[in-house]
Amino acid sequence: MFFYIARQPILDRKKSLYAYELLFRNGTDNAFPDISAEAATASLIENSQFQTNINEITNSNLAFINFSEIALLQELPTLLPPKEIVVEILESVQPTEAVFTALRSLKKKGYRLALDDFNFDPKWFSVLNLIDIVKVDLTIANDTQVNHLRSLTKQYNFELLAEKVETEAQFSKFFALGFQYFQGYFFARPELLQRKSFAPNMLVYTQLLQACAQTEIDFTTISNVFAQDVGLTYKLLRYVNSTAFGYGRNIETLKQAIVFLGEVELKKFASLIATAQLANSKPTELVKLSMIRARLCELIAEHAEIEINSERAFLTGMFSVLDAILDEDFNVILSRIEVNEEIQDALILKKGKLAYCLSLIQNYEQANWQRVSWLAERLQIDSGLMPELYTQALQWSESLSKSE
Repeated sequence: MFFYIARQPILDRKKSLYAYELLFRNGTDNAFPDISAEAATASLIENSQFQTNINEITNSNLAFINFSEIALLQELPTLLPPKEIVVEILESVQPTEAVFTALRSLKKKGYRLALDDFNFDPKWFSVLNLIDIVKVDLTIANDTQVNHLRSLTKQYNFELLAEKVETEAQFSKFFALGFQYFQGYFFARPELLQRKSFAPNMLVYTQLLQACAQTEIDFTTISNVFAQDVGLTYKLLRYVNSTAFGYGRNIETLKQAIVFLGEVELKKFASLIATAQLANSKPTELVKLSMIRARLCELIAEHAEIEINSERAFLTGMFSVLDAILDEDFNVILSRIEVNEEIQDALILKKGKLAYCLSLIQNYEQANWQRVSWLAERLQIDSGLMPELYTQALQWSESLSKSE
């Protein structure tokens, strides 16, 4: 399963790369699909920030991302780091006080704002001082409007971006008029990027929304919901350890991440993830394997005579197949979510108690009984328990699948 994002470069007056505009795509056609702006934005954020890293999409350049009126009122831009994006306000957004309040809030949080196709509605003048860039569609704007905008830049201190630049003559004209940025087919068409994506487990997303809909959130219940889905867990840890929060230390466990996120941000995160799922899909065999390994690793930690953190053991088992799911190296994957060092050592360096737990499981799966006995002895656990523990883990995984 893959997700698709197109990016189109935005250049400065030296024709050097200033930013990319990110555009949602749902296939290889490289055309905007017939879905709502809200669903497109939600999917773009989920895929660019929670499945991977937005800097990987933009090569650490700024990203212009379109936000509809509903997305602005829901504060969806705050799911992304302010230093990495420009909030592009779609031309369909109405100049209401609620929208202005949302824009003022974003500005206070350090976000840059771009106004797409300014229509000279006087109501917008009260917030033009918040706007960093006004985009001008060269196929729509006339000379009178352009000159008016140029005069407004002196009063409100925003910059001008010419979009849909298709000829050298257009570039030269608007360069001479003092435009700072340029975007269009004259420079480059949108480039389609394809990345590996998690298959959504719709039951888990439904349960998550139900849990978040309660008057008082039960963080233990929500933690159990997250524990059912490797993709959701990965996205959560990726999110809370992102630069969006600027937290001083890494979040290492599910419960810690959920409690740290809090009710408001958790509900926002859950609603975005649910909105982004545009089609039902069953878990893959790899995801089922991750669930079995997660529970079995946890059970081994609980039964071992030596001290092993069971929550870290669960994550180690769950993440043990992420390299196969994402077709990427563990070094790249774990750098995005910054998991506990003990888990990293187990998955990357194959060392430590958690590595022994995982190796015990892998050798048991392969019926390598001599190795199973040796590893069980190192962990001080009766190897004769393994069939029972494996059965418990399998039943736990199957109970989740049957409930779908």
